[in-house]
Amino acid sequence: MQIITSVSKMQAFASGLHAQGKTIGLVPTMGALHAGHVSLVTAAVGRADCVVVSIFVNPAQFSPNEDFNKYPRELEADVAKCEAAGAQVVFAPPADQIYSKGFSTFVCEDSLARSLEGVSRPTHFRGVTTVVAKLFNICRPHVAVFGQKDAQQVAVIKKMVADLNFAIEIVVAPTLRESDGLALSSRNRYLSTSQRLEALAISRALFKAREMVEGGERRSDRLVAEATHILGQHRRIRVIYVSLVDADTMEPLREVKTGHSIMAVAVWMEDVRLIDNIIL
Repeated sequence: MQIITSVSKMQAFASGLHAQGKTIGLVPTMGALHAGHVSLVTAAVGRADCVVVSIFVNPAQFSPNEDFNKYPRELEADVAKCEAAGAQVVFAPPADQIYSKGFSTFVCEDSLARSLEGVSRPTHFRGVTTVVAKLFNICRPHVAVFGQKDAQQVAVIKKMVADLNFAIEIVVAPTLRESDGLALSSRNRYLSTSQRLEALAISRALFKAREMVEGGERRSDRLVAEATHILGQHRRIRVIYVSLVDADTMEPLREVKTGHSIMAVAVWMEDVRLIDNIIL
Protein backbone atom coordinates (compact mmCIF):
# COMPACT_ATOMS: atom_id res chain seq x y z
CA MET A 1 0.00 0.00 0.00
CA GLN A 2 1.35 3.38 -1.02
CA ILE A 3 0.18 6.67 0.45
CA ILE A 4 0.77 9.59 -1.91
CA THR A 5 0.13 13.17 -0.81
CA SER A 6 1.74 15.12 -3.66
CA VAL A 7 -0.07 15.91 -6.92
CA SER A 8 3.15 15.69 -8.93
CA LYS A 9 4.04 12.30 -7.41
CA MET A 10 0.55 10.96 -8.07
CA GLN A 11 0.73 12.12 -11.67
CA ALA A 12 4.15 10.51 -12.10
CA PHE A 13 2.90 7.25 -10.58
CA ALA A 14 -0.13 7.22 -12.89
CA SER A 15 2.02 7.99 -15.93
CA GLY A 16 4.26 5.06 -15.05
CA LEU A 17 1.28 2.70 -14.95
CA HIS A 18 0.05 3.98 -18.32
CA ALA A 19 3.51 3.42 -19.78
CA GLN A 20 3.37 -0.20 -18.60
CA GLY A 21 -0.05 -0.66 -20.21
CA LYS A 22 -1.77 -1.11 -16.85
CA THR A 23 -5.26 0.14 -16.09
CA ILE A 24 -6.14 2.41 -13.17
CA GLY A 25 -9.35 2.37 -11.17
CA LEU A 26 -10.23 5.41 -9.05
CA VAL A 27 -12.58 5.58 -6.08
CA PRO A 28 -13.00 9.24 -5.03
CA THR A 29 -13.97 9.63 -1.36
CA MET A 30 -13.89 12.15 1.46
CA GLY A 31 -12.70 9.50 3.90
CA ALA A 32 -14.51 8.28 7.03
CA LEU A 33 -14.88 5.06 5.08
CA HIS A 34 -17.64 2.56 5.80
CA ALA A 35 -18.76 -0.69 4.18
CA GLY A 36 -20.39 1.23 1.35
CA HIS A 37 -17.07 2.79 0.38
CA VAL A 38 -15.37 -0.58 0.70
CA SER A 39 -17.87 -2.02 -1.79
CA LEU A 40 -16.81 0.67 -4.27
CA VAL A 41 -13.17 -0.31 -3.83
CA THR A 42 -14.09 -3.95 -4.36
CA ALA A 43 -15.91 -3.05 -7.57
CA ALA A 44 -12.85 -1.16 -8.79
CA VAL A 45 -10.50 -4.03 -7.92
CA GLY A 46 -12.39 -6.25 -10.32
CA ARG A 47 -12.02 -3.75 -13.15
CA ALA A 48 -8.45 -2.41 -13.00
CA ASP A 49 -4.85 -3.48 -12.47
CA CYS A 50 -4.24 -0.78 -9.87
CA VAL A 51 -6.88 0.82 -7.64
CA VAL A 52 -6.37 4.32 -6.26
CA VAL A 53 -8.62 5.59 -3.48
CA SER A 54 -8.56 9.35 -3.10
CA ILE A 55 -9.27 10.69 0.39
CA PHE A 56 -9.89 14.41 0.39
CA VAL A 57 -12.44 16.40 2.37
CA ASN A 58 -13.25 18.87 -0.37
CA PRO A 59 -13.90 22.37 1.00
CA ALA A 60 -15.33 23.55 -2.32
CA GLN A 61 -18.45 21.37 -1.99
CA PHE A 62 -19.40 22.60 1.48
CA SER A 63 -21.51 25.69 2.04
CA PRO A 64 -20.43 28.08 4.83
CA ASN A 65 -23.07 26.71 7.24
CA GLU A 66 -22.27 23.03 6.61
CA ASP A 67 -20.13 20.53 8.51
CA PHE A 68 -16.73 20.89 6.82
CA ASN A 69 -14.81 21.50 10.04
CA LYS A 70 -16.36 18.61 11.95
CA TYR A 71 -16.44 16.15 9.04
CA PRO A 72 -14.59 13.04 10.35
CA ARG A 73 -10.99 12.59 9.30
CA GLU A 74 -9.58 9.13 10.04
CA LEU A 75 -6.75 8.58 7.58
CA GLU A 76 -5.00 5.72 9.37
CA ALA A 77 -8.20 3.67 9.71
CA ASP A 78 -9.22 4.54 6.15
CA VAL A 79 -5.89 3.36 4.74
CA ALA A 80 -6.26 0.04 6.55
CA LYS A 81 -9.73 -0.47 5.04
CA CYS A 82 -8.47 0.38 1.55
CA GLU A 83 -5.58 -2.06 1.84
CA ALA A 84 -7.86 -4.84 3.13
CA ALA A 85 -10.22 -4.26 0.19
CA GLY A 86 -7.41 -4.63 -2.36
CA ALA A 87 -6.48 -1.04 -3.23
CA GLN A 88 -2.83 -0.37 -3.98
CA VAL A 89 -2.69 3.40 -3.49
CA VAL A 90 -4.29 6.01 -1.27
CA PHE A 91 -4.04 9.53 -2.65
CA ALA A 92 -4.52 11.87 0.32
CA PRO A 93 -3.42 15.37 -0.63
CA PRO A 94 -3.57 18.39 1.68
CA ALA A 95 -5.93 21.16 0.58
CA ASP A 96 -3.13 23.39 -0.74
CA GLN A 97 -2.13 20.65 -3.19
CA ILE A 98 -5.59 20.68 -4.75
CA TYR A 99 -6.41 24.37 -4.39
CA SER A 100 -3.21 26.37 -4.68
CA LYS A 101 -3.04 30.03 -3.67
CA GLY A 102 -5.05 32.12 -6.11
CA PHE A 103 -7.06 29.16 -7.42
CA SER A 104 -9.96 30.54 -9.48
CA THR A 105 -10.91 27.95 -12.12
CA PHE A 106 -14.05 25.87 -11.60
CA VAL A 107 -15.92 23.23 -13.58
CA CYS A 108 -19.70 23.75 -13.66
CA GLU A 109 -22.47 21.52 -14.97
CA ASP A 110 -25.43 23.83 -15.50
CA SER A 111 -28.38 21.53 -16.15
CA LEU A 112 -28.61 18.40 -14.01
CA ALA A 113 -27.03 20.18 -11.04
CA ARG A 114 -29.83 22.74 -10.69
CA SER A 115 -32.56 20.60 -9.15
CA LEU A 116 -32.81 18.66 -5.86
CA GLU A 117 -29.48 19.19 -4.06
CA GLY A 118 -28.75 22.17 -6.27
CA VAL A 119 -31.69 24.14 -4.88
CA SER A 120 -30.62 24.13 -1.23
CA ARG A 121 -26.88 23.74 -1.91
CA PRO A 122 -26.31 25.98 -4.97
CA THR A 123 -22.49 25.77 -4.97
CA HIS A 124 -22.24 22.09 -4.00
CA PHE A 125 -21.97 20.52 -7.44
CA ARG A 126 -19.55 23.15 -8.68
CA GLY A 127 -17.25 21.92 -5.94
CA VAL A 128 -17.90 18.28 -6.79
CA THR A 129 -17.30 18.58 -10.52
CA THR A 130 -14.21 20.71 -10.01
CA VAL A 131 -12.52 18.31 -7.61
CA VAL A 132 -13.52 15.22 -9.59
CA ALA A 133 -12.18 16.75 -12.81
CA LYS A 134 -8.92 17.51 -11.00
CA LEU A 135 -8.76 13.96 -9.61
CA PHE A 136 -9.29 12.59 -13.10
CA ASN A 137 -6.41 14.70 -14.41
CA ILE A 138 -4.15 13.79 -11.49
CA CYS A 139 -4.87 10.07 -11.18
CA ARG A 140 -5.59 9.40 -14.88
CA PRO A 141 -8.02 6.53 -14.28
CA HIS A 142 -9.50 4.28 -16.93
CA VAL A 143 -12.49 3.59 -14.69
CA ALA A 144 -13.99 5.47 -11.74
CA VAL A 145 -16.49 4.03 -9.28
CA PHE A 146 -19.25 5.99 -7.53
CA GLY A 147 -22.18 4.99 -5.34
CA GLN A 148 -25.85 5.00 -6.30
CA LYS A 149 -26.69 6.65 -2.97
CA ASP A 150 -25.43 9.92 -4.46
CA ALA A 151 -27.63 9.52 -7.53
CA GLN A 152 -27.63 13.15 -8.62
CA GLN A 153 -23.86 13.36 -8.19
CA VAL A 154 -23.52 10.30 -10.42
CA ALA A 155 -25.71 11.87 -13.10
CA VAL A 156 -23.79 15.14 -12.96
CA ILE A 157 -20.41 13.41 -13.21
CA LYS A 158 -21.57 11.24 -16.11
CA LYS A 159 -22.68 14.41 -17.91
CA MET A 160 -19.36 16.11 -17.20
CA VAL A 161 -17.44 13.08 -18.50
CA ALA A 162 -19.50 13.05 -21.70
CA ASP A 163 -19.41 16.81 -22.25
CA LEU A 164 -15.68 17.19 -21.60
CA ASN A 165 -14.64 13.99 -23.41
CA PHE A 166 -12.97 12.25 -20.50
CA ALA A 167 -12.02 8.76 -21.68
CA ILE A 168 -13.15 7.22 -18.41
CA GLU A 169 -15.74 4.53 -17.72
CA ILE A 170 -18.07 5.51 -14.86
CA VAL A 171 -19.27 2.55 -12.80
CA VAL A 172 -22.18 2.95 -10.39
CA ALA A 173 -22.28 0.57 -7.44
CA PRO A 174 -25.54 -0.12 -5.57
CA THR A 175 -26.40 1.53 -2.27
CA LEU A 176 -25.51 -0.55 0.76
CA ARG A 177 -27.89 -0.53 3.72
CA GLU A 178 -27.88 -1.63 7.32
CA SER A 179 -30.04 -4.65 8.06
CA ASP A 180 -32.86 -2.31 9.15
CA GLY A 181 -32.76 -0.40 5.84
CA LEU A 182 -30.80 2.74 6.75
CA ALA A 183 -28.46 3.68 3.90
CA LEU A 184 -24.80 3.68 4.92
CA SER A 185 -23.41 7.19 5.25
CA SER A 186 -20.43 8.81 6.93
CA ARG A 187 -22.87 11.23 8.53
CA ASN A 188 -24.81 8.45 10.27
CA ARG A 189 -22.25 8.65 13.06
CA TYR A 190 -23.66 12.06 13.95
CA LEU A 191 -27.01 10.48 14.85
CA SER A 192 -28.00 9.65 18.42
CA THR A 193 -29.72 6.31 19.04
CA SER A 194 -33.16 7.93 19.00
CA GLN A 195 -32.37 10.02 15.92
CA ARG A 196 -31.22 6.92 14.10
CA LEU A 197 -34.49 5.16 14.86
CA GLU A 198 -36.44 8.08 13.42
CA ALA A 199 -34.14 8.22 10.40
CA LEU A 200 -35.41 4.77 9.41
CA ALA A 201 -38.50 6.62 8.14
CA ILE A 202 -36.41 7.62 5.10
CA SER A 203 -35.92 4.08 3.83
CA ARG A 204 -39.48 3.15 4.85
CA ALA A 205 -40.78 5.98 2.69
CA LEU A 206 -38.70 4.81 -0.27
CA PHE A 207 -39.61 1.15 0.18
CA LYS A 208 -43.28 2.13 0.36
CA ALA A 209 -42.94 3.91 -2.97
CA ARG A 210 -41.42 0.79 -4.48
CA GLU A 211 -44.22 -1.33 -3.02
CA MET A 212 -46.81 1.01 -4.55
CA VAL A 213 -45.14 0.84 -7.95
CA GLU A 214 -45.01 -2.95 -7.77
CA GLY A 215 -48.72 -2.80 -7.01
CA GLY A 216 -49.39 -0.81 -10.18
CA GLU A 217 -49.18 2.82 -9.05
CA ARG A 218 -47.49 5.05 -11.63
CA ARG A 219 -48.43 8.60 -10.69
CA SER A 220 -45.69 10.73 -9.22
CA ASP A 221 -48.01 12.86 -7.08
CA ARG A 222 -49.38 9.85 -5.25
CA LEU A 223 -45.97 8.32 -4.66
CA VAL A 224 -44.51 11.60 -3.42
CA ALA A 225 -47.52 12.29 -1.20
CA GLU A 226 -47.29 8.90 0.51
CA ALA A 227 -43.51 9.16 1.05
CA THR A 228 -43.91 12.69 2.42
CA HIS A 229 -46.68 11.50 4.76
CA ILE A 230 -44.45 8.78 6.21
CA LEU A 231 -41.63 11.27 6.82
CA GLY A 232 -44.04 13.83 8.24
CA GLN A 233 -45.05 11.51 11.06
CA HIS A 234 -41.69 12.09 12.72
CA ARG A 235 -41.37 15.39 14.57
CA ARG A 236 -37.58 15.65 14.31
CA ILE A 237 -37.52 15.17 10.55
CA ARG A 238 -37.76 18.23 8.32
CA VAL A 239 -38.25 17.36 4.67
CA ILE A 240 -36.02 19.22 2.21
CA TYR A 241 -37.39 17.43 -0.86
CA VAL A 242 -39.16 14.29 -1.98
CA SER A 243 -39.18 13.94 -5.75
CA LEU A 244 -39.60 11.42 -8.55
CA VAL A 245 -37.06 12.23 -11.26
CA ASP A 246 -35.58 10.79 -14.43
CA ALA A 247 -32.40 8.90 -13.53
CA ASP A 248 -30.38 10.48 -16.34
CA THR A 249 -31.69 14.03 -16.59
CA MET A 250 -32.88 14.63 -13.00
CA GLU A 251 -36.03 16.17 -14.49
CA PRO A 252 -39.25 15.69 -12.47
CA LEU A 253 -41.54 12.96 -13.77
CA ARG A 254 -45.32 12.77 -13.78
CA GLU A 255 -45.25 9.01 -14.01
CA VAL A 256 -42.79 6.23 -13.29
CA LYS A 257 -40.53 5.16 -16.17
CA THR A 258 -39.68 1.65 -15.09
CA GLY A 259 -35.98 1.24 -14.40
CA HIS A 260 -35.24 4.87 -15.26
CA SER A 261 -36.95 6.66 -12.38
CA ILE A 262 -35.47 7.65 -9.04
CA MET A 263 -37.39 8.55 -5.92
CA ALA A 264 -35.01 10.93 -4.16
CA VAL A 265 -35.29 12.18 -0.58
CA ALA A 266 -33.35 14.70 1.48
CA VAL A 267 -34.17 15.58 5.08
CA TRP A 268 -32.81 17.28 8.12
CA MET A 269 -32.76 14.98 11.10
CA GLU A 270 -32.54 17.91 13.47
CA ASP A 271 -29.02 19.19 12.56
CA VAL A 272 -27.92 16.23 10.42
CA ARG A 273 -28.59 16.32 6.68
CA LEU A 274 -29.34 12.92 5.13
CA ILE A 275 -30.09 11.85 1.56
CA ASP A 276 -31.29 8.59 0.05
CA ASN A 277 -32.92 7.32 -3.11
CA ILE A 278 -34.32 4.25 -4.76
CA ILE A 279 -34.59 3.23 -8.40
CA LEU A 280 -38.17 2.52 -9.49
